[in-house]
Amino acid sequence: MTMPHERTRAVIHTRAFLIELSRNAELPEDVRSSAKHLLRHYPSAGEVLLAGEGEEFLASTTCWSNVFSSSVE
Repeated sequence: MTMPHERTRAVIHTRAFLIELSRNAELPEDVRSSAKHLLRHYPSAGEVLLAGEGEEFLASTTCWSNVFSSSVE
């Protein structure tokens, strides 16, 4: 089972990968364009970590189960 910190790290690394794809001139334009399109609505690392922070607070006060973590470790 994936832990919240592992999921958080994967989402943050996926954004970095999409940025890499969007800037790689060796790739076809349609691939770079698709990566740019996906990035337009993809959360930043800060947004993912902030969501994790909110979820951790909810988990400490309710029976909420975390999807994300406020840390990648």
